[in-house]
Amino acid sequence: MSHFTKSAVYKPDALIAKDVNAYLKAHQKKLLLRFITCGSVDDGKSTLIGRLLFESKMLFEDHLKQLELDSKRTGTQGKNLDFALLLDGLEAEREQGITIDVAYRFFTTEKMKFIAADTPGHEQYTRNMITAASTAELAIILIDARKGVLTQTRRHSFLCKLIGINNFILAVNKMDLVKYSESTFKKIFSDYNEFAKKIGIKNITAIPVSGLLGDNITSPSINTTWYSGSTLMNRLENLVTPKKPKSKNGLKMPVQWVNRPNSNFRGFSGKIVDGSVKLGEKVRILPGGTLSEVSKIFVSDRKVEQAKTGESITLTFKDEVDCSRGQIITAADQPIEVADQFESKLIWMDEEDLVPGRSYYLKIGTQTVLATISTPKYQINVNTMEHMACKTLTLNTIGVANIIMDRPIAFTPYEKNKELGGFILIDKIRNSTAAAGLINFALRRSKNIHWQALDITRKDRANQKNQKARVIWLTGLSGSGKSTIANTLEQKLNNLGYHTFILDGDNVRHGLNKDLGFTEVDRIENIRRIGEVAKLMTDAGLVVITAFISPFKLEREMVRKMMEPNEFFEIYIDTPLAIAEKRDVKGLYAKARTGELKNFTGIDSPYEPPENPEIHIKSDQLSAVEAADLIVKKLFI
Repeated sequence: MSHFTKSAVYKPDALIAKDVNAYLKAHQKKLLLRFITCGSVDDGKSTLIGRLLFESKMLFEDHLKQLELDSKRTGTQGKNLDFALLLDGLEAEREQGITIDVAYRFFTTEKMKFIAADTPGHEQYTRNMITAASTAELAIILIDARKGVLTQTRRHSFLCKLIGINNFILAVNKMDLVKYSESTFKKIFSDYNEFAKKIGIKNITAIPVSGLLGDNITSPSINTTWYSGSTLMNRLENLVTPKKPKSKNGLKMPVQWVNRPNSNFRGFSGKIVDGSVKLGEKVRILPGGTLSEVSKIFVSDRKVEQAKTGESITLTFKDEVDCSRGQIITAADQPIEVADQFESKLIWMDEEDLVPGRSYYLKIGTQTVLATISTPKYQINVNTMEHMACKTLTLNTIGVANIIMDRPIAFTPYEKNKELGGFILIDKIRNSTAAAGLINFALRRSKNIHWQALDITRKDRANQKNQKARVIWLTGLSGSGKSTIANTLEQKLNNLGYHTFILDGDNVRHGLNKDLGFTEVDRIENIRRIGEVAKLMTDAGLVVITAFISPFKLEREMVRKMMEPNEFFEIYIDTPLAIAEKRDVKGLYAKARTGELKNFTGIDSPYEPPENPEIHIKSDQLSAVEAADLIVKKLFI
């Protein structure tokens, strides 16, 4: 039996019966609260939201009945009746028995408008919960009164706090199934409060509820006379979130696009994420640091003299400047940090584990760069908040690691500005989100190390040798003939007068890479180092020939991006595995087959063939001399 009493909470608004337009105008001025419901599986999140929707729906039904009577009398039936109750999704979820994505529900009361995010409780869908929490002002943490505080309860609470939510309601649900036990409620609140203190949650309201029966949802329950606190709806309606003080910070606006409708107009559009801007103000464009002055400010098609945080605007400058999508316009005297290395908290969302040293896309605001993640410093135990040693991050784990990017970016720590300090990592092959990240701070070494400009350029060095620097990257299985072809190719190029150098896989592991093994992480680091060495050699103007298995597409692509355009040539030495095994003079395949040699490419470690190599050589059909002649013909003659 529900203990909801409409009249105790809501009074029909007479305005809606008199003037719908006036009512809708007043409705638009209501404050909006975005909140998230989260917790463990089957804690009753969807049922609770369904109850909130149902009881707010009853309010509108009263209004609509009155309006329908009046409209029949005045002949305005059907006019301005655009009300949506949005209940269909809940039924679909009940049929499936699981919330598999974030479901956003919209409802209103006399005082407030609400957007409620119903998030999945299953651990594998934590990424969906984070998506919803990123825009929420309050979190309702549901706990099944029969189960108490669970690991997923702690994980969701920690993540909500981590991304900046400061208001929490602890809804101890299904109280009817524990006979409305006061001691059970107090024990759960005590357990949760102890954990909350560890993660810095201070503003908690604990409420005993039954989403199914309506206890303490919109009116006090007769079954919990021992509880004298607020109902859930009352707490939602009267939540006072501190107004952000008017920002005294300088302008910060990520450039989303360059607006150029004609040759006489060049505007830079984006949303101000902090500060304000005025006509004539001096600004700085980061990460480059170019200075300019604001000549015009547009909000939509309207010219204005100033704009503030939250407004989407277009700026024009008094002079021609190099500014494009991904850069950030700041006040000239208050620039933000620029660095290419920082420490970050990572929330791992991918079923594929983090591979330290592998290249990912990092998207922060409107900027996208290449980034590699070092071995994590530690992983956070969501139950105890202990820092645990780890070598990788797995699905739904939270850790701290250093990140190195391929170029400097402008950013702020996440705690200062979410838009400029939060990012996602994207798997380059699958184009899927691998992790969400929160920047802690720039690493000191990124500020201490600066590129030293030199008078003699790489072009000067190549011209001195009368050649164009390039990298000839031979890849293929062990035994495919890479080293033999590389050696033959160098002889032919030497005879033609080219200045060359061979980087061979085995030779390099005797020196530079002798500390590396053959795990996936070590293989990635092996190729990264070789790529850096090859880049230095091209800076010297040399033709570099490499012979490495280099089994992973991502790492070969990483090396390609290190080089200048049209300077990296991937040569796929394609050999059937059976033939490669027959050529195995070192007996490596035999050891791998017996399990004596682990992580051997082609046996228990994968080889990812190039999809679009510059040259594809089938070494079972061409001799080493013929293969070298083909490379010379296609790339040097």
